[in-house]
Amino acid sequence: MAFLGSAVRRMVSAVRPPLSPLCQINARSYSSEHTKEKNVPYEKTLKQEDSVTSGPTKPLPRSADVVVIGGGSLGCQTIYHLAKMGVTNVVLLERDRLTAGTTWHTAGLLWQLRPSDVEVELLAHTRNVISKDLEEETGLHTGWIQNGGLFIASNKQRLDEYKRLMSLGKVYGIESYVLSPAETKDLYPLMNVDDLYGTLYVPKDGTMDPAGTCTTLSRAASARGATVIENCPVTGIQVRTDDLGVKKVKAVETSHGTIETPCVVNCAGVWATKLGEMAGVKVPLIAMHHAYVVTERIEGIQNMPNVRDHDASVYLRLQGDALSVGGYEQNPIFWEEVSDKFAFSLFDLDWDVFMQHIEGAINRVPVLEQTGIKSTVCGPESFTADHKPLMGEAPEVRGYFLGCGFNSAGMMLGGGCGRELAHWIIHGRPEKDMYGYDIRRFHNSLTDNKRWIRERSHESYAKNYSVVFPFDEPLASRNMRKDPFHQVLTEQGCVFQERHGWERPGWFNKEGPAPVKDYDYYGSYDNKKNANYKYNELLGKEYTFDFPPHHDVIKSECLSCRHGVAVFDMSYFGKFFLTGPDAKKAADWLFSADVNKKPGSTVYTCMLNKRGGAEADLTVSRLEAGTANWPLAPEHDGDAYYLAIGGGVAEHNWNHIKSVIQDQGFRCHLTDHSEDMGMISIQGPKSREVLQEVLDTDLSNEAFPFSTHKVVKAAGHQVRAMRLSFVGELGWELHIPKDSCLPVYHAVMAAGAKHNIINSGYRAIDSLSIEKGYRHWHADLRPDDTPLEAGLAFTCKLKSSIPFQGRDRLEKQKQEGLKRRIVCFTIDEKVPMFGLEAIFRNGVPVGHLRRSEYGYFIDKTLGYGYIRNPDGGVVSADFIKTGNFTLERMGETYKAKAHLKSPFDPENKRVKGIYD
Repeated sequence: MAFLGSAVRRMVSAVRPPLSPLCQINARSYSSEHTKEKNVPYEKTLKQEDSVTSGPTKPLPRSADVVVIGGGSLGCQTIYHLAKMGVTNVVLLERDRLTAGTTWHTAGLLWQLRPSDVEVELLAHTRNVISKDLEEETGLHTGWIQNGGLFIASNKQRLDEYKRLMSLGKVYGIESYVLSPAETKDLYPLMNVDDLYGTLYVPKDGTMDPAGTCTTLSRAASARGATVIENCPVTGIQVRTDDLGVKKVKAVETSHGTIETPCVVNCAGVWATKLGEMAGVKVPLIAMHHAYVVTERIEGIQNMPNVRDHDASVYLRLQGDALSVGGYEQNPIFWEEVSDKFAFSLFDLDWDVFMQHIEGAINRVPVLEQTGIKSTVCGPESFTADHKPLMGEAPEVRGYFLGCGFNSAGMMLGGGCGRELAHWIIHGRPEKDMYGYDIRRFHNSLTDNKRWIRERSHESYAKNYSVVFPFDEPLASRNMRKDPFHQVLTEQGCVFQERHGWERPGWFNKEGPAPVKDYDYYGSYDNKKNANYKYNELLGKEYTFDFPPHHDVIKSECLSCRHGVAVFDMSYFGKFFLTGPDAKKAADWLFSADVNKKPGSTVYTCMLNKRGGAEADLTVSRLEAGTANWPLAPEHDGDAYYLAIGGGVAEHNWNHIKSVIQDQGFRCHLTDHSEDMGMISIQGPKSREVLQEVLDTDLSNEAFPFSTHKVVKAAGHQVRAMRLSFVGELGWELHIPKDSCLPVYHAVMAAGAKHNIINSGYRAIDSLSIEKGYRHWHADLRPDDTPLEAGLAFTCKLKSSIPFQGRDRLEKQKQEGLKRRIVCFTIDEKVPMFGLEAIFRNGVPVGHLRRSEYGYFIDKTLGYGYIRNPDGGVVSADFIKTGNFTLERMGETYKAKAHLKSPFDPENKRVKGIYD
């Protein structure tokens, strides 16, 4: 028998003095010899001796409404939920046996608390399906074991993170407790608590059995009419192009026949990229080795909770009377050549890579030092650029859906994601806000960029157990997309954020430049770590749940805008033109507001889905008729619109518009000119005085009203000037052809010098915009929020007779009354909040903050969150006014004031240029 402790000592013997012979009992040198036992610790898998039979287990139908490819957790959950929602003509194709790819060897852990409200809901659904629903439907036990979960904190920041999770859990009724080291020892007597700061205990966490779960899911789906076919590899996917040039799924080919279908779901795990190539679909994931070891029997370990020691990057999963030990290392092994023949297979474990987890495990549970290793499990897993799954309809081919890239979390997210994917397929959109998993969150220029996929996926893997801080930024695959101002802003100390591949200004460091360097893989794979890396040092100072050290720098940027004038580089914005014979029809249907004002007008509007949820907010400018003025105006004969969209969500917007145009059959064109123009926004009480020296047009209220635009000359260069504000001040945006960006910028800065003009970044925008009450899409406003709930009824043309997508749902909601609505809260105590804080009304949880920032002008912490009536009734203004509200931050409660209007400039005087 080999002991874990002996293995550790073997690995470090090269750098430490020799240990006494007693401590080296016949230890095998794991660094050079592979463990022979490679068995998953489950009593049952779906592997069968005849798994290489010559043909499929059932005849192939000629057609199906949906074909799901891949018989792992996601495939089985998707077909189960499709069948449960009434789609019975659905087929699941598995090339070998169910779970044969990666599911069969998964650890099967389920933790209920994550730093995301949507993920908490997804996990809750998985838990309900596995622990209750399936057993009630089929009478079969799925293998669910509820032994609880324990998160280990070795420092204050980690415990603060757990306290944030605990507060969010209260909103969803998830039982959890913060325990002291002594209380932790009482719960888990075998644990070393000497170095603990505290723990978070969630009693109803547990584990799942892959074979039991997938068997039961497939039987439940089959009982409802679905067809599960094993031993049937897919060899091709047929795609047709319709009369409008739109690519659509036509059929799925196998060596045993072809199934005609309008819908394919790629649940093929690490093989998903190859399946995407069959249809011309890009699937940005990468395969890596992911491992755990199973110990021999441990006396006293029975019924203990599962453990995640994030700071040691290790988990300890209860396995009967033993433990499975695994984690996430900084030097994972990439599976370079993914094999189609890899079914129910495992790799040899590389102990040089894995050994770091053993050290952490022994520190946490010392008895492991004298515990033997029963077997090793090292299999392939798929990982993505942000450690989130890839879901939704592929941009390239209609009817081709993704359900892959689950970063070893496919079992615990499978139920919730399977349900949302089924809803997506049937209704065109998921029920929940799935943007964080939607393939359209990534720009199309990145999804087949091998450097971006590899670097970003590595960093996400290596940081999987890192504390999730509010203002973290990636170091991998930076400088992919740079605007014309990038170099000059870098020289002025700009600390950039990454969004959609773009480098956008975050804030400005007064101590000089902090450029982003090439990725060093954290020193792994013989890469030399970046030395004297100022950007990384500044990022590290953000790793706090308190105010960051540069709190006052951001304050200065905000107050300079409020009292004087500031320049914001917003070039990363998406810049689209909508033209063509049916452009007006498309605009009427797409946009919730009436954008068909006279040419020269600019309208803030939403775009909705069929359920009335907000898919986007943006500005739409109606263009003057006339000849092309490249790139400020395209060539067009009739109606034309210029769309300016937040750059981080531009791909999502692009695909939403394209899909609606295709579905409605509108004859119009959408063109993307995001790379052809830069954009700076000049905001503040002094902005008119600065720009009047630069622009050759009258900037008075009468000549240039709010929400209008003109093509004018700036320092001799043509630009499109728009009188708009995203910070609640007098100001203009200048949309500038690429080659003219720097001359115009320098002219603005020169004219502003006597007014103390400054550069400012998105950290200031975040504060200024929330202070004013402006919404951020995907924070305050998501696809599961309607404009009425979000306080944006003014963006909806409900008083007109013009139809638009989602109008019927809004009218119904307006008639019935709002069951949830967004509310602004302020607190008097000077403490930072970041979102996810629980909202209590009269001591009862009614919601959580979506977004929170410090408002430097009002000098208060403020946040926005959606609240519900606990009785299920209407959330009226009176319900808000009569409630006593508190906010819970990391277990601490603060009195809060609810506001029906923004506490800053509620009368909108400042954007009109009225400064009392």
